[in-house]
Amino acid sequence: MQWNHCRPRLTVTTLLLVAAALTLWTAPATAAGDGGTIWGADYFPNVQLVTHEGKTVRFFDDLIKDKVVMINFIFTSCPDVCPLETARLREVQKILGDRVGQDVFMYSISIDPDVDTPEVLKRYAEKFEAGPGWLFLTGKKDDTTLLRRKLGLYREEEPGLSQHSTNLIIGNQKTGRWTKVSPYENPYIIATQVGSWLHNWKLPPRTGQDYASAPEVRTISKGEQLFRTRCAACHTIGVEDTAGSAKEALGPDLLNVHRKRDRAWLTRWLKEPDKMLAEKDPLAMALLAEWNNVPMPNLRLTESDVQDLLTYIAEESHRVEHSREGGHHHH
Repeated sequence: MQWNHCRPRLTVTTLLLVAAALTLWTAPATAAGDGGTIWGADYFPNVQLVTHEGKTVRFFDDLIKDKVVMINFIFTSCPDVCPLETARLREVQKILGDRVGQDVFMYSISIDPDVDTPEVLKRYAEKFEAGPGWLFLTGKKDDTTLLRRKLGLYREEEPGLSQHSTNLIIGNQKTGRWTKVSPYENPYIIATQVGSWLHNWKLPPRTGQDYASAPEVRTISKGEQLFRTRCAACHTIGVEDTAGSAKEALGPDLLNVHRKRDRAWLTRWLKEPDKMLAEKDPLAMALLAEWNNVPMPNLRLTESDVQDLLTYIAEESHRVEHSREGGHHHH
């Protein structure tokens, strides 16, 4: 089975293969805890990496031994999937809270060491508000390629940055349980997999942070499906700021954006933001500056995807405004 790679052309069907698409490598353990011996020091190379804080670490000994981890491979100049993946991981980090760095560790490893020095990674980590327990790492190209091979996230046939695998892998080195997860997955599901399933459900569930707080699943339009998987990691549509969540977003709130912006501009912005930024489109440049220089990623949307998204944003904006008028007047 092929995983989604940069330049994703995802259909709704692909996205719905949520749990079905998990490839489990559960070691045939004869007794509890034997998995770690199979996926142990002989399997994982103990290569040297440098963190975004400039500290030298060893992959097996310092990063994964006896730990529950989430690992993905990025490069900071990636125009499309990496920023989306990083924004998604930021949501998972928020849901898990202070457990990150205690019983769950997150590692984003660069596959472009020439550009991604520890200093560059430090700025990237700050942009996405990475907390303690989430390390951005760089190392020798041969070493990171070896790690990708060992983690099953390397494609032999298509070298080059643009083809890197956009999967995230989560695992518990002690039990030998490893699984690939799509970066488009709902952050609550990823958080539950990492936080509960990989710990064999040993930890008490944190109140208010389980499936119950995930949005209810109902029949959703293609536009809403696209919004949830591609846009919701950075954007809201008319969120009340009672929870202060509007302040923490990585991108602007999209309430009525279809009315505030020229339709042709908006359509092109959704299709090729990277080109518009390269051309120094004044509005695009202003948005980039306003939003902490986190660029809008190119999500490889088709013309019909864009129209579906704009329809959903219009419908949802209308719904939000009506519920405000109904409940109380918003000044």
